[in-house]
Amino acid sequence: MSVPVEARGETTSLHERKIRAGQRLLIGIPGPSVDDATRALIRELRPAGFILFSRNVEEPGQVLELNRELASLVPDTHPAILSVDQEGGRVQRVKDGATRFPPLRWLGNCEDLDLTRRYAEALADEVSAMGFNLNWAPVADVDSNPANPIIGDRSFHRSAEACAAHVAAYVEATQARGVLACAKHFPGHGDTATDSHLTLPIVEKDPPDLEHCEVLPFVAAVRAQVATMMTAHVLYPGLDEHVPATMSPAILDGILRKRLGYDGLVVSDDLEMKAVRGRYELLDQLTRACQATVDLFLVCSDQKLQVETFEALVRLQEEDPGQQKLAEDAMARLLATRRRFFLDATPAPELSVLDSSAHRELIDLVRERGQA
Repeated sequence: MSVPVEARGETTSLHERKIRAGQRLLIGIPGPSVDDATRALIRELRPAGFILFSRNVEEPGQVLELNRELASLVPDTHPAILSVDQEGGRVQRVKDGATRFPPLRWLGNCEDLDLTRRYAEALADEVSAMGFNLNWAPVADVDSNPANPIIGDRSFHRSAEACAAHVAAYVEATQARGVLACAKHFPGHGDTATDSHLTLPIVEKDPPDLEHCEVLPFVAAVRAQVATMMTAHVLYPGLDEHVPATMSPAILDGILRKRLGYDGLVVSDDLEMKAVRGRYELLDQLTRACQATVDLFLVCSDQKLQVETFEALVRLQEEDPGQQKLAEDAMARLLATRRRFFLDATPAPELSVLDSSAHRELIDLVRERGQA
């Protein structure tokens, strides 16, 4: 039973600010089950949803039950986004009991968009069967720098045009199965020579070069009506010489929203990554990112940072009416996404779809035709 606002000693406006702040968070949890401290934290923050990692996974049935429990801990009025990085290749959080999907590069090598659609449908069915409704895929970055330590074969191709075609096919097929797709990492992480988990990468390209290479697959994703777009913790001096894309109104609001016309959810990459964590003061990060029209913030493991982010998002609304309007806009986009995907959703497949003979046959075909 919910506690009335007045009984908690809160004004209605403070309660609403807290709701909006929590609804801008996607959080990770420590282990394969929900402990008492995490359960209390979830009830306090009321986040928009959750992201699971390998530390949360034992086997598919346990993942399904964990997702059901997480969904039960947030209000029915704000149904949970339940997400996972199940790209295939080296980024696949659920391995045992699931199909071992190969990297996206193999699909690019096949040069067969129908095969990409079949792959995306199969993968979407597996994540849906485990209770997820968002998969953080596809990588829309162009593998334009062979020295890149983080993208490589996670990308469909070294050609921007080929990437764009496969991204569109993948997004459309995933979302036709009722699973939200995510094009990442806008405006492109492919030409970096460093890893944003460890430091702040810099892409020294002029705007026309960025537009004709890095940005092109994201244009295709927008046209395919991708549900979510993840930002890059990368500095692009040709677009904004001061802050990385996650914090840049010029890049996110100016290019993604206004020029490309994207009205879906913009999600930050993890705020714990060293490209931003400790490099920028948290309140400054959030102020700029909100001004840039970031809707949701990923905080993947650090519960102290989850609380600090929540409190900072409440404070921003208290101190700046403009920030409250930005929070309301983010809530509106989140509501529109939930209505689009969660109302009248088709039932999820059974767990038996995981590692099924049909999926193994599909992967054998991709391996035969696309393995480099």
